[in-house]
Parts: sequence; structure tokens; C-alpha cells
Amino acid sequence: MAADRLYLDHAATTPMLGQAKAAMIAGLERWANPSSPHGDGRAARAALEDARRRLAAALGWTGHVLFTSGASEAIAIGLTRAKAGRIATSPVEHDSVLRVTPQAERLAVDADGIINLAAVRIDPIPQLMLAIQHVNNETGVIQPLDRIERGNLLLFADCAQSAGKLPLPDADMIAISAHKFGGPPGVGALLIRDLALLEPSGGQEQGYRAGTENLPGILSMAAALEARADWLAVAACLRARLDAAIEAAGGQVIARDAPRIASIASYRMPGLSARAQLIQFDLAGISVSAGSACSSGSLKTSHVLRAMNYDERAAGEVVRVSFGPATGEADIDRFLAQWNAMAERARP
Repeated sequence: MAADRLYLDHAATTPMLGQAKAAMIAGLERWANPSSPHGDGRAARAALEDARRRLAAALGWTGHVLFTSGASEAIAIGLTRAKAGRIATSPVEHDSVLRVTPQAERLAVDADGIINLAAVRIDPIPQLMLAIQHVNNETGVIQPLDRIERGNLLLFADCAQSAGKLPLPDADMIAISAHKFGGPPGVGALLIRDLALLEPSGGQEQGYRAGTENLPGILSMAAALEARADWLAVAACLRARLDAAIEAAGGQVIARDAPRIASIASYRMPGLSARAQLIQFDLAGISVSAGSACSSGSLKTSHVLRAMNYDERAAGEVVRVSFGPATGEADIDRFLAQWNAMAERARP
């Protein structure tokens, strides 16, 4: 990446931490297959299991850890092989959830994207699994998972945007992805309280995920979680300043009054499409996005914003800005200078 570019798309992928890079390089020297019975394979297996324990400890997780290729695979495994009678989710979930739950019940959300938990029917039979994002990847809105009446309910939490930043919610299954918290792309995990909740598939990972484990990536992911620092307090100050300046310039802060993680914010610039904004920001050397990185390339209107009752035009004028540990005040100033210039040109 060019040194003069400003990267504000950390919710898509954040740069690898130095500790994660070092762990991955060391892991590349452990070239043996962890499933092989010989001495080299046993050494690789020992490193894999050590990383499993370290990752669980870093997250404060006391259940099982199944390594995957990322959060999308963890979501697919958890939601297609769970021993649940029915699944309920929301219209503001990540595409990876909506894609594997076409028949699921969709719970309504309010104008801030908060799920109406009162609408959840918790019948003892068939057992319900509620699949909800802990932090929305487009708006940063934090769902109140701690207010869910559990009872006989199974909770699947998509924590791709919150793991390594916020404490994990009390859930039966959790999906995480390393490249969201300073680890490498292509590796993640499904955290599960009880393996009996899942139909086995055979193969590796105790018979619940087939395929040779990505040992270098797993070692790197564990190192990234252990190395993470508490930078959200600084990010909260930066985002508060950015929110105020955007509003002063005539922009709109999406879900302004909802609880939001400090690292993600979405802003609407009335009169200028998100596509035009992305082009102009990119030409100015600033990387931001419009919605999820998994769907923004399609130029479709955000399903998240439409579910929050934004019309197509308004939803099509929103860009996402997301921070990382190294984001500072000078970065906010540079972004705001470009935003103000664009907003001024967009005014009638």
C-alpha cells in the first residue's frame, strides 16, 4: 500500500499485527501435517493444540474451539449443522448468515437496526436457534444480546466485528475471523459450548470440519489475540469528533443514538451517491467502503439500511468509515477535509 494513502476500511480487513506476522513466519517452519502420526506430525499437533488453548484463554472462552477458514465457514457450519428445530435471525445480518438461512424467520428491527427481541417466540419444541450479529459490520450497532431471555433458546453470535475488541457475549456458538483483529486472512474459528449441538461431518477438528488445519494461520491468529491492546477508548474520541463534524457539514450519522462500537461508523452525504463518494475518496488517497466488503463490489443498495427504513436513494448515499489501532487525529482531519469539499460541491 502506498505510504501516502489513508486506510479507513479496517472493518473489511485490518493490517496484520507485528506479533501475528512473526508467529506466521515461525509457523511456516512447522510444515508437517498435524494429523500425521510421526514425530514431525505430533510436533505440529502439539503446536496446534497449544494455539487452541491460547486462543480460548485470550477470549475468555471455556468451551470448544473448532478452527475454520474464517467467520463465513464458521457460520455455515454452525447454522447448517446445528441440532435446532428452527432458526430465527434478522434482516440486518451479514450476507454469510442470510445466504445459509433462506427459510429462517426474520425478526424486525427498529430505525437504529436494533432487533425486536419481544417478537422472539421461544417454544420448547422445536428448539429455536437465534442467529444474531454482536456488532453490525456496516453500522457498528451493538445488539443487546445480554437482554435475551435464554430459556430453551440456542444463541449463535456472529462476533466477526467484536472478537478481540469487546467481551464475548454469552452464547452457545460464536463465529470469529482473524483478519478483523490483526491476524491473517483465511483463518477463523467456531466457538461452541457443547459439541453435541452440532452434527459431525467427519475429517479433522474432532470430526466437525474436514480439511488440513492452517497451522501457520492459526498460530498467527492466536498471537494477534494475545497482542491486542485496548485502543477503543481513543477510537471513541475520534469517532465522536468525526460524528459532530459530519453533522455540522450537513451529513447524517447512521444509528447516531444507538450503542455502537467505536471502530465503525456510517455516514450519509445527501446529494452524492456512495459510488461517486468512493471514487472521489479513492482519488484523494483515502480508502473507505459502502456497506460490507463482501457485497459492496456489487453496487447493490445496502440491505441493512433498507431494513432500517432508509429509502433507496438515502441508502445509496452512505459510506462506512472504520478505524484501526493506528488511526489518529491527523487521519480524521484529512478525511474531514475531503468530506467537506465533496459535501460543498454536492449542495444544490
